[in-house]
Amino acid sequence: MKIPHYIAVLAVTAVGLTFDSCQSTLDIPAQGALSDQTLTTKSGVDALLTGAYAALDGQYNNGSALNLAGSDAWQASPSNWTYGSIAGGEAHKGSDGSDQPAIDAIAKFTADASNGFFNGKWRTVYEGVNRANSTLRILAQTTDVTDAERTSFTAQARFLRAHYYFELKKMWNKVPWIDETVETTAASSKANTEDIWPNIEADFKYAMDNLPTTQSDVGRVNKWAAASYLAKAYMYEHKYSEAKALFDQIISQGVTSNGLKYALVTKFHNNFDAATENNSESVFAIQMVANDGTGTIASANQGDMLNFPYGNSPFRCCGFFQPSQDLANSYRTDATGLPYLDDYNSHAVKSDQGVASNQPFTPDAGNLDPRIDWTIGRRGIPYLDWGNHPGADWVRSPGQTYAGPYSPKKNIYMQATQDQYADNHSWAPGTAINLNIIRYADVLLMAAEAEAQLGNLEQAQTYVNLVRARAADPVNFVYTYASATDPLAGYTATPAANYKIVPYPTGKFASLGKDGALKAIYFERKLELAMEGHRFFDLVRWGTASTVLNAYFSYESTITTDIRGGQFLTGKNEYFPIPQRQIDLSTSSGKSSLTQNPGYN
Repeated sequence: MKIPHYIAVLAVTAVGLTFDSCQSTLDIPAQGALSDQTLTTKSGVDALLTGAYAALDGQYNNGSALNLAGSDAWQASPSNWTYGSIAGGEAHKGSDGSDQPAIDAIAKFTADASNGFFNGKWRTVYEGVNRANSTLRILAQTTDVTDAERTSFTAQARFLRAHYYFELKKMWNKVPWIDETVETTAASSKANTEDIWPNIEADFKYAMDNLPTTQSDVGRVNKWAAASYLAKAYMYEHKYSEAKALFDQIISQGVTSNGLKYALVTKFHNNFDAATENNSESVFAIQMVANDGTGTIASANQGDMLNFPYGNSPFRCCGFFQPSQDLANSYRTDATGLPYLDDYNSHAVKSDQGVASNQPFTPDAGNLDPRIDWTIGRRGIPYLDWGNHPGADWVRSPGQTYAGPYSPKKNIYMQATQDQYADNHSWAPGTAINLNIIRYADVLLMAAEAEAQLGNLEQAQTYVNLVRARAADPVNFVYTYASATDPLAGYTATPAANYKIVPYPTGKFASLGKDGALKAIYFERKLELAMEGHRFFDLVRWGTASTVLNAYFSYESTITTDIRGGQFLTGKNEYFPIPQRQIDLSTSSGKSSLTQNPGYN
């Protein structure tokens, strides 16, 4: 289910949830165009709920008109490509130093509370909270719904509210909890001193207990999406026993909203192709639609519109979100097909950095995990069905010195289906590829982590090996083109690189012990979920962010210029600064209701 964005805005405007950029999202005056009497019907509530779903795409409603091409789109992208992937060291900002420099500060952890990206993310996610709350508030006044319909509306709204608060929690830790009982006039005075994990848990638990197992609209959440998200919350809280109990149920019984038993799809890339989305691996995905009739790309993942190859590429713009050399090196495998967990950067993948596209270059010939070439665009390797990546000609910075030689790949639409799944109604591309917030591989790896934390190393290895076995299937190799001039002509039977990957041998995790097994699981999450916005938040919850990211700065700074001077400070950089704009707006009589995070005062 993905509705036109303007419909969502109409619903939200009707209950006074539209505000301009000079107002706090916690201080919202009534601007209703429709009366409560109009909305307090089954159709009115459903329209409000639809608006709460629509806010998942991260588009901020800027007062009287949508901000359809402004920086809010990428500041609040639900993929978290800036806050999760770039801040997590698996990607550079990309482009060049003059374009969106605020991201460079986030990447280096030098950003302060005045950085506009934080305010853009804050107010956009709180808009989602407000939409969910409005649904619940109006629902309480509605009489023409059955008990079953009331329960369904409530469960969906509470799931969405929990999702938005989960985003806020992992970004800023202490944030104000605003629910449907808080009067609009009191919202701006709410303090951010309480721990909201219990509230998030309660919303997901209600959703899990009251949602159906399937939905008529695939985009609506179901019981198992709620169970998976609750288990994820438990993992962030280090409640491993509670998480394991849920994962046991999810893995044995879970189905998608459209009724497919949870399972890894055979082909890894099917999770990143609009033609094969909403498959058995889709636990909770934000539905994207291209060419929706609005003449904009607002429904086509506008938040990631910058993240396409640049130069003479077929995508026009904009050269952002370039995978790091550190990430590329992670896909190196040893003679047996296993990863180098401790010294992967000592086995660097050969790149074309500094080599012009009209000069000869031979790609790396060593052993590689095939997921590298579904995640990273690198020279001489097929870039989906667009032809071989040409290297420097698709990189914005001269000499590739600013952010390296690579291009993102998981967000790229196929050439063969671009007429259907690409959206070119703006100066940068949109795409119909769904954004996976939770997919089944993520569930399996979280389950493995919970099992390892509880000492069940054999079961942890079983879950990890399911993920590795999928990657090892030759269907997941990238193959050379059959035609040197027409990539749409198909592929040969010759792999494009020397792919070698195997599951861990029997007893390996037991021999590694708990700490070693966890290291392998953490590394597998890096390989499997790279460029999907998880990495920074994983590092923080594991307590390894300082060690991993400072090592990243030390290594990657010898290759590119953009992150030099970066440093992660323990006790400060685990969370981002509360936006100064929000602190200012919550100030009354010289006192703010919001307390800044440690280290940013």
